Amino acid sequence: MSAKNLLLFLLLLFVPLSFAAHFLHWGDLIIFITAGLAILPLAAWMGTATEEIAVVAGPSLGGLLNATFGNATELIIALIALKAGLVSVVKASITGSIIGNLLLVMGLSMLLGGLRHKEQKFQPVVARMNSAAMNLAVIAILVPTAVDHTSTGIGEQTLQNLSLAVAVVLIIVYALTLLFSMKTHSYLYDVGVADTEDLETSHGKPNIWLWTGVLLVCTLLVALESELLVESLEVATSELGLTALFTGVILVPIIGNAAEHATAVTVALKNKMDLSLSVAVGSSMQIALFVAPVLVIAGCFFGQPMDLDFNPFELVAVAVSVLIANTISSDGESNWLEGTLLLATYAVLGFAFYFHPVIDGIG
Repeated sequence: MSAKNLLLFLLLLFVPLSFAAHFLHWGDLIIFITAGLAILPLAAWMGTATEEIAVVAGPSLGGLLNATFGNATELIIALIALKAGLVSVVKASITGSIIGNLLLVMGLSMLLGGLRHKEQKFQPVVARMNSAAMNLAVIAILVPTAVDHTSTGIGEQTLQNLSLAVAVVLIIVYALTLLFSMKTHSYLYDVGVADTEDLETSHGKPNIWLWTGVLLVCTLLVALESELLVESLEVATSELGLTALFTGVILVPIIGNAAEHATAVTVALKNKMDLSLSVAVGSSMQIALFVAPVLVIAGCFFGQPMDLDFNPFELVAVAVSVLIANTISSDGESNWLEGTLLLATYAVLGFAFYFHPVIDGIG
């Protein structure tokens, strides 16, 4: 058994511990920490199960499956937080996911991959397409925010209707990006298909029923753990001396995406920067073009109106992250210094969110 799998199995011990903490009333801080640690291995096994099923399903269906479950953990946490009325925390987690993937994950991948391989190359065409999609994400949250701040007496319902319209556009664009990557221009993404074929050759054909069962069980447990995490979030963050804004932007995305983060860095160390960037940037695109719009629509059903009117500081953070990520990835090459620049930007934004005062009811 590899060290990674051993660690994941050990972290699974926090699943029963978190339930014990809840039922035995060990306190919100203990519940929050144990639930957060329990989600880490569950998210990793969800990712592994999705990849194994994708091998059997084939490139097209497998790609769709990966696209659907790529950010399932984070979507589940956000849906439960939204249902609980923590709209501002949900918005913060969207912001944190985008900047975390573009700065932290891509930065670590370029830094560690660059230290081992000096310079690494990837498809510039794909990088440009991803850049355009992320620019759209910035526009999508800029427009509702700008409308709110440049209009006097605009109603909440009007802002909600605008956000719903934008959400529909984003979901359509997301569907078109899947068509582009899996059908009309799939040859640009052949690296991912090649890795899938290598996995099937080296490990044999996976047991689809076993991995489907693993996926369903892990999804259920992630939902339960997310309930515990969200219920204890406000009290626990207060006891830790953190604002809910910082928790939503920094801690929650790291918990939800830790497995993907590790995957991106691992493949970068193997000099597969195309695959590494597809994980990092692809996750940001999915959050911006799919998860955020789904949350806007879900808010209508939950009776918790969720719009795309973000706090201006969160908007600035996303715009800055997209700008520097697009600038660095535009030439199709990376090195350790570029990774350092991305990490430095993430650190600066992280400090800013840590010291930012209470806003919009977050605190």
